[in-house]
Amino acid sequence: MEIEFYGAASGVTGSCHILRVGGHRVLLDCGLIQGSREEEARNREPFPFDPAAIDAVVLSHAHLDHSGRLPLLLREGFRGPIYTQNATRDLCDVLWQDAAGLEERDAAYQNRRSGGRDVLPLYTRRDAAAAFERLVGLPYRKSTEILPGIRVRLLDAGHILGSALVELDLTQDGMTRRLVYSGDIGQYDTPILNDPTTIEAADCVLMESTYGDRQHRSRDATIREIGEIIAAARHDRGNVLIPAFSIGRSQEILYLFGRHYDAWGLDRWQIFLDSPMAIEATRIYWDYPQLYDEEATRLRRRMHEMPQLQNLRLTRSVEESQAINRLHSGAIIIAGSGMCTGGRIVHHLKQNLGRRGCHVLIVGFQANGTLGRRLVNGEESVRIHGEDYRVQAQIHTVGGLSAHADQSDLLRWLKGFRSHPVVCLVHGETDAKLGLQNQARETLGIDALIPAPGDLLDLTDMSLERRSTPPSARRT
Repeated sequence: MEIEFYGAASGVTGSCHILRVGGHRVLLDCGLIQGSREEEARNREPFPFDPAAIDAVVLSHAHLDHSGRLPLLLREGFRGPIYTQNATRDLCDVLWQDAAGLEERDAAYQNRRSGGRDVLPLYTRRDAAAAFERLVGLPYRKSTEILPGIRVRLLDAGHILGSALVELDLTQDGMTRRLVYSGDIGQYDTPILNDPTTIEAADCVLMESTYGDRQHRSRDATIREIGEIIAAARHDRGNVLIPAFSIGRSQEILYLFGRHYDAWGLDRWQIFLDSPMAIEATRIYWDYPQLYDEEATRLRRRMHEMPQLQNLRLTRSVEESQAINRLHSGAIIIAGSGMCTGGRIVHHLKQNLGRRGCHVLIVGFQANGTLGRRLVNGEESVRIHGEDYRVQAQIHTVGGLSAHADQSDLLRWLKGFRSHPVVCLVHGETDAKLGLQNQARETLGIDALIPAPGDLLDLTDMSLERRSTPPSARRT
């Protein structure tokens, strides 16, 4: 009875861990590695385990850094079920088809540039469709036996629609253990979604630490800040660019635009949701009102009381997106990708970064090596598609809109455990993990472990075995 740590054990993206119980192997998430080109190239390396030997996958939520390599896992030999929350199942269909389409287009582009070099996509839309057929949707709070000795219960994580805290009850040779895998934990008191579910009992907790060393700005301060940025952009006669993840941030931004339409003077702007995937994801959000929090539920019932975004345009086609670039002022553009690693936002940045009147709102986590992180770091010039662009636009980091819990929220969730579980921190950069580790020790008396890739936790005695052999050199 053990768990071995792989992806997101040494960073934020690429979540992937193996649970072994009674001869069965269960994968917890299987996400894409995101960041610089060098980091993303690691997605093409062989899995550090045999995909065909995996009996099942439990998926915490739809974001690609948790789900994005599942089509590849299937292509490499996995044939088992993928258990996840019902809404996550629907969102994965949208995300995987979009990701596969981008891979196919990028491979075709590289082949044209190379004069015939045979570049293959990481996976195809056919692979994505085959992986979707493996998804088994589960409701929140229902305990389900997925393999002998392994029961799974999904609880609301409050991160995005369908995001789940994974509670696993394990039995082997008369011994029982409860393992909780946090996936990604959302902020408390945010719009649309419920707060993260409190769990009182566990023997071991695998916990994310994305913002483990910092605090977000308060919700009220964030609302004021956004209003001030929009007013400043209006005064500067520029555009507002919002790189946003298609699932989660885009929907929350539209929700806030409706709530503060008059206060922010949004009737003076043209608003574009320039992302076919975000448009489709927004439809899926609308189909799951039972997962809304109380405030969102009330507003959904009283839509006629809410200002309508009559100046919102949903731009699905490439031609419609390209037409936006003719607007030098008066446009608010919400587009993916959230870390500016690709997608339509990159083209809008190329057109607008050199304009002093432009304002860019960074509303989500930016991994090391991404264009978004370089903008947050204040670089004076950035390279996009082989060309250098001087950054004259004003860059604003609006942390209060992050889908991730900050340090206080993480400690608040961890405090809910009445038992004293063994805690392993994953899904965070080094400073974030160390910051959360120190605070957990000082405020809760918990000495959290920080496993490295390839380390193995024995769930029978909760001992962590440090392994010097890189996981890529071994196969399970």
